[in-house]
Amino acid sequence: MAHELKDITIIGAGPTGLFGAFYAGMRGVSARIVDALPELGGQLVALYPEKYIFDVAGFPKILAKDLVRNLAEQAGQFHPDIQLNQRVVSLEEDGGHFTLVTDTERLPTRAIVIAAGIGAFSPRALPAPTAAAWYGRGIHDRVTDPGLFRGQKVLIVGGGDSAFDWAHHLLDVADHVTLVHRSDRFRAHDATVQHVRKAEAMGRTSILTFHELVSVHGENGRVTSVVLKDNKAKTERSLDVDAILPMLGFVSDLGAITEWGLNLVKDEIVVGPTMDTGRPGIYAAGDVVSYPGKLKLIATGFGEASTAVNQAVHWIYPEKKINPGHSSNMALFGQKDD
Repeated sequence: MAHELKDITIIGAGPTGLFGAFYAGMRGVSARIVDALPELGGQLVALYPEKYIFDVAGFPKILAKDLVRNLAEQAGQFHPDIQLNQRVVSLEEDGGHFTLVTDTERLPTRAIVIAAGIGAFSPRALPAPTAAAWYGRGIHDRVTDPGLFRGQKVLIVGGGDSAFDWAHHLLDVADHVTLVHRSDRFRAHDATVQHVRKAEAMGRTSILTFHELVSVHGENGRVTSVVLKDNKAKTERSLDVDAILPMLGFVSDLGAITEWGLNLVKDEIVVGPTMDTGRPGIYAAGDVVSYPGKLKLIATGFGEASTAVNQAVHWIYPEKKINPGHSSNMALFGQKDD
């Protein structure tokens, strides 16, 4: 399906991409956001929506999901075209503009800003053969609303930050939380591990090390129990559960972007000081870029998005200045236009 031509298409709907969409609107050009995930927010929503972020300017602290909501509202002032659940599979260039091709859409654009973070990513699936049939019916590989698990018996599989973060967040929501990991070595922040351990001592949660999920069972279209294997004792046990959260990490890759003739080093795009990729009309910002002194921070991504979009605007419309001036003086926002 073909869509109307946009000035700038941003690949990636994380914080950098959302701020880039706002900046495009502020500069008076049309924008589109494309992302492989089903919702805005990128890693912030997919991995840690309930965690506080402390190093975003102007916010002493803010939940990741709230930051995404604010960024989406900010960008939404200018009504960017949002294309979610769309994985870019190729790029065409013809007739003075690009066309991003996804599995189902053709998205023409004059310029591109790549804000893809670590690339398109998807959760690692549970290896148990019987698990696949229960995704969406008790197995949740992403959590957007902790309230869904109120009063439930929740099983979390994994030993990293996401596993322990959700064990922590659901302590006061779920009826009981059980965390299963195949070893006794965790890849999570020690403070969070100790908090969950403390809850375990109080009987509020259970941590089963050297265990793995063998099979998932259910009835009436919902998960009801699992079978766990104790790898040390070589025994199996059944556990009643209402929900399963597989926190096994994500598989990510840049996909078709690696075929666009850009300078890539270790799956990062090497950019110049104007966030240019070396290919005219294509810029990049955020965690996906590399240059001397690069810091992978949300704050850095915001600045890079501003630079990339302003350069793209000038590249598309040479008569437009690169420097947008101060937003506090813009008639666009109802202020005095200097």
